[in-house]
Amino acid sequence: MKVFGIDIIKGSVRSRTRRPVYALARVEDGEVQGVEEVTGFRLQRLLATEQPDILAVDSLQEVAADQHELYAFLQSLPPSTKLVQVTGGEKKESLGKVAARYNISFNKFDPYAEARTTARVAALGAGVEVIAFENTTDIVVSRHRSPGRGGWSQNRYARKIHGAVLQKGREIETRLRGAGLDYEKKETKAFGGYSRVAFRVKAPRERVPVHSSRGADVQVRVTGRQLDRIRFEPLSSRPRYLIVGLDPGTTTGIAAVDLDGNLVLLTSSRQMTMSDIVEELYRAGKPLIIASDVQQMPYSVEKIRRAFNAIPYTPKQSLSVEAKYDLTAPFSYTNDHERDALSAALDAYRSLQNKFRNIAKRVGPGFDLDEVRARVLRGQPLDTVLADLQGVPAAKKEAEPEVPPPERPVEDERVMALDGMVKRLRSYVQELQEELRERGREAERLRQEVRRARSATERKIRRDAELAAKDATIESLREQLRGERRRSRRLKKRLERMQKVAKIEGTEDYTPLKALDSLTREAVRGLQEEIGIVEGDVLYVPRAHGWGRGVVKDLAGTGVRALVVGGEPPDPHLIRVARESDLPLLPAETVRPDIRGRSGAALTGAVEEAIGEWEEEQKEFRREQEAERVEYLFKEYRSEREKEVRRGG
Repeated sequence: MKVFGIDIIKGSVRSRTRRPVYALARVEDGEVQGVEEVTGFRLQRLLATEQPDILAVDSLQEVAADQHELYAFLQSLPPSTKLVQVTGGEKKESLGKVAARYNISFNKFDPYAEARTTARVAALGAGVEVIAFENTTDIVVSRHRSPGRGGWSQNRYARKIHGAVLQKGREIETRLRGAGLDYEKKETKAFGGYSRVAFRVKAPRERVPVHSSRGADVQVRVTGRQLDRIRFEPLSSRPRYLIVGLDPGTTTGIAAVDLDGNLVLLTSSRQMTMSDIVEELYRAGKPLIIASDVQQMPYSVEKIRRAFNAIPYTPKQSLSVEAKYDLTAPFSYTNDHERDALSAALDAYRSLQNKFRNIAKRVGPGFDLDEVRARVLRGQPLDTVLADLQGVPAAKKEAEPEVPPPERPVEDERVMALDGMVKRLRSYVQELQEELRERGREAERLRQEVRRARSATERKIRRDAELAAKDATIESLREQLRGERRRSRRLKKRLERMQKVAKIEGTEDYTPLKALDSLTREAVRGLQEEIGIVEGDVLYVPRAHGWGRGVVKDLAGTGVRALVVGGEPPDPHLIRVARESDLPLLPAETVRPDIRGRSGAALTGAVEEAIGEWEEEQKEFRREQEAERVEYLFKEYRSEREKEVRRGG
């Protein structure tokens, strides 16, 4: 099997000026053939020439900036070449962690070393294949050049091109039939043959015996049908080995970690049966060790262990709550059942850490450490496991010279020596057990001290938490008080303005005015909220810019008596809308208002005189409108009458 592994040395696929330059490593039948520096264009040519089985990358961002470019890149690969991301699919992990599974170390800052490592782990079955196309292939045969407008020989020229498309379509159809593939064909007729022939073949691109090509008159494009979403499929179908912790009961807790101690599964449920638990574990991987947090494994856990033929693990003494907290501190869980199951799995992993380290030291790079560790735990010698994984039979021991069987007295002496050794070992075991009991008592004393210290700490934490909560409440009340004070100041200012308006209303010589910022709905809404607008009010606006028909109608609807407009003379359209809405518009130079802030005043006589002039003009406006309406009706009547006369004639 030939594998290409690449890693970017410089540049980026997202840059238009600095295109990427790759370190390319070739691995063939497990051996690294060499590493070289290539550009993206040369990489495409090497892929097309050598057609490796796998192109391995540690990130798809090294070959495509987005999904559209990734589809194009996969389309350009030879049909027999797989694109493999060695760091995983949806859930990615670092290249260093992937390489560690195969006992491979490398310099993370050297792109040549990364390319070499990427190719090696892909050759060993790591990573996922990137799949972007369905098991359907589209073949399109079309003209390579347009017939154009042409001259005297145009018909002969078009007939030649369309005949070539027809001939090429028949050749491809013959190949598809010879390969026994199902397909659908769609043809577009043209003068002298076909302008386009499309095949939809029900087979993946690598099985289709046709390749994209271009000729003088005809071009052939072979493409796979794109999936709606990129799919990832593991290269290796072998499930990962797991260390499983179970906590049976009314609520069953399940936890699983891999042989590197990484959490794979943590769940609990009240409705899980034995078959549900087995199915859940089967989906997560292959349980190698089934562990319990108590010294005597429960019968239900033992049944699940037998279902997987897994290795049992129980602690020398049941795990205490403190030990469970210490084991599960780096992880998060939702209840005590998940905690107990996770502590059982982690305790089993911790008991095997030294053994795993020794195995890693003795195993060379290039072996699947999980498979080696699993077989060693099941009792196979390490040399046999390595020879089996290499595909080499275990080396036979050199023929040793036959030794004649010893005489009986020699055997008796050996048995006696072994008996003495057993007695000495038993006494040593008793000493160790006594020492263990003493240490157990010391550990219990220390645990009691820890519990006392923890209870004092917890009391302090609770007190601090209560103080923090009260401080937060006080701060919240202070913020509310500040808000109420601000609101009180606003209301006080509003009351003062309303009192000022009320004083002005109490005098007969002056008419109070309420000032708008502008003739917009927002300004009207702000004045309404600040001092209010009631029927009979006279409003003032410094400029009529930004007015709208809606705001004029809104003011007329509130019963406003008049609107004093300052600045330039009002827009004729504004005057017409005001007259239609019956809202008097008074020029400021006639009324001469005195405005201070949101309120002001004007002489009542000037206001009344201006309103009187407006009303006189309004009567004239109404008469003109009525005259226009009568004239319009007369014209309509005359038009209808003329139509009737023409129809009668």
